[in-house]
Amino acid sequence: MSCPPGQTNEGYEIHWGINHVGHALLLKLLTPLLLTTRSGCRSEVRIVSVSSIAHKFPVSGGIKFEILKSNGCGESLNSLYGQSKLGNVIYAKEYAERHPELTSVSIHPGIVKTDLHASGGNLLMRGFQKFIVPYIGIEVQEGAKSQLWAATAKGVEGGEYYEPVGVVSRASALSKNKELGKKLWDWTEKELAGHTI
Repeated sequence: MSCPPGQTNEGYEIHWGINHVGHALLLKLLTPLLLTTRSGCRSEVRIVSVSSIAHKFPVSGGIKFEILKSNGCGESLNSLYGQSKLGNVIYAKEYAERHPELTSVSIHPGIVKTDLHASGGNLLMRGFQKFIVPYIGIEVQEGAKSQLWAATAKGVEGGEYYEPVGVVSRASALSKNKELGKKLWDWTEKELAGHTI
C-alpha cells in the first residue's frame, strides 16, 4: 500500500501486479482444483478477495488499462492502490458470474491499525495513518473477522462486496459497470494466457 512508484519483475505497475495480477494468476491455477473439490463434496467452496473501501477512490475512469504495464505514469499512489482494489471487487464479481458453483466475494476488512502508510504515500495518508487511524481504526484481530466471516458464515452470496462484518455494502458504481468488468476479465485472461501448472 502506497509503495514507491515501480513495476513488478513482469512489468506491471506495482500495486496492480501485487493486488490483482498475482491473485488472479493464483486463482486461475487453483480453479480446476476448486471445481473438482466442489463436485466431490456437499459444502461450498469459497474465494474471498480482500479489497478495501479504497476501491471507491481509483484513478479517473476506474482502471486505466494503458498504464497497467508502467510505473503508474504520474498517478497518485493512493489512486493506483484504489485502482488495484477496484480490480479485486470487479474480478471477484466477474469470477462469481463465470463460476456460479463456487462462491466468490470481495470484502473490506475495515480501517485496521497497521503501519501500511507509515513510510510511503503522500503527506495526507501518512497524517491520516498517524493521527486518525489510532482513534478510529480497529485492531488487526478485529480486521481479520471480515475474511473469516466471508469464508465460513452461512448465507454468503457470490459476487457481493461486504464491509465489516458481513454487511452487504454498496460497492462503487464503477465496480458494477458491466463493460468495465468484461474488459478487466478479458484483459486478465489475455495477460495470464500460457500460465499453467
